[in-house]
Amino acid sequence: MGFKKIVLSSVALLSAVTLAACSASSSDSESVKLGIIQYAEHDALSASREGFLEALAEAGYVEGENITVDYQNSQGDQANLQTMVEQLAGENNVNFAIATPAAQALLSVDSETPSVFTAVTDPVEAGLVNSMEAPGGNMTGSVDSTDVEGQIEMLLKVVPEAKTVGIFYNSSEVNSEVQAETAKKALEAAGVSVVIKTVTSTNDVQQVMTSLAGQVDAIYLPTDNTVASTASTIGEILKEAKVPAMGSDAAVLDAALFTYGVDYHAIGVQAGELAVQILEGADPAELAVETPETAAIAVNEEMASAVGIDPATIEALAK
Repeated sequence: MGFKKIVLSSVALLSAVTLAACSASSSDSESVKLGIIQYAEHDALSASREGFLEALAEAGYVEGENITVDYQNSQGDQANLQTMVEQLAGENNVNFAIATPAAQALLSVDSETPSVFTAVTDPVEAGLVNSMEAPGGNMTGSVDSTDVEGQIEMLLKVVPEAKTVGIFYNSSEVNSEVQAETAKKALEAAGVSVVIKTVTSTNDVQQVMTSLAGQVDAIYLPTDNTVASTASTIGEILKEAKVPAMGSDAAVLDAALFTYGVDYHAIGVQAGELAVQILEGADPAELAVETPETAAIAVNEEMASAVGIDPATIEALAK
C-alpha cells in the first residue's frame, strides 16, 4: 500500500517562534496560534488530531507552553462548520483542517493563512490544491487515500464465496464517492456483482443498510464520516443478517468484520510534521501533499463470531 510563510506580525514574534521550535519550555504561551477545525467526532478524525499535536510537541511546539490552540468541532453540522471556520479565518499562524468538508469550508473563507489538512482522500478533486506535488496555494497536508484495489483483493480473500458485494456510503462525501467508484471497478473486474446504496444523512442509515444486507454476500465500507458515526447501528444490522463487511479504517470497526486501511494517527503525525515546516518558514504552496506511509488492520471478534469466520484467518491473510 503506497502509504507520506508564514507571515509573522513582527521580528519579535519571529524570534519567539524560532525559540519555540528549539525548546518547549518557552514562557511565551502565545508565540504561536493554531486553529483546528474538525468536521465530526469519531475515532479516526480524533486520532489524526492527536497525531498532529504529538508531532508539533516532538518539534518543541507544546500546547499550553508556547502554542495556543483554538479547537473547533462542527459535529458534522454544515451550519456549525461555516460559523467555526469564519471564527478561525485570519486569526492564527497556521490552521489545521480534519476531513474534506472542513478543509473546503476553511479554504472558502481563508485563502491566505497557511493551512494543513488531513483525512482528505483526493485534495485535487476537492479543489484544495493544484496538484499533489505542487499544491500552489495556502494549503497542503496528508491524505487518507487508500489502496482500494488492495482492499477489494483482501475482502475477496476473506469472503471468497461472495458473488455479490454491496457498497454503502454518503453520496455527498467526495472522498467516499471516489473510493466507491474504484471499488466498483475492482469488484466487476474480479467478476463480482455490485449493489450500491447511498444515504445523505444518518436518518436513512438503518433502513438503507437493512435493505442492502438482504441483497449481498459481503459489504465494502469506504472511508465515510456518516458510516463512522453510525457504525454501531450498522454493526447490529449486519450481525443479525450475518453479512461480513470490510471497512477502510478503524473508526468503522463496530460496523465491520475487519478494517484494512489507513492509520489515521500516523497521517495526523505526517500533517503535524508539515505544519512544523510551515512554522519554520516553509511555503505550503511548495510542500508536496503526503500519502500514508503505514497501513493498519483490525478485526472485530464479536462480528467474526456472528458470521462464522476465524479472526486468525483474517490476520494471516493480511501478512
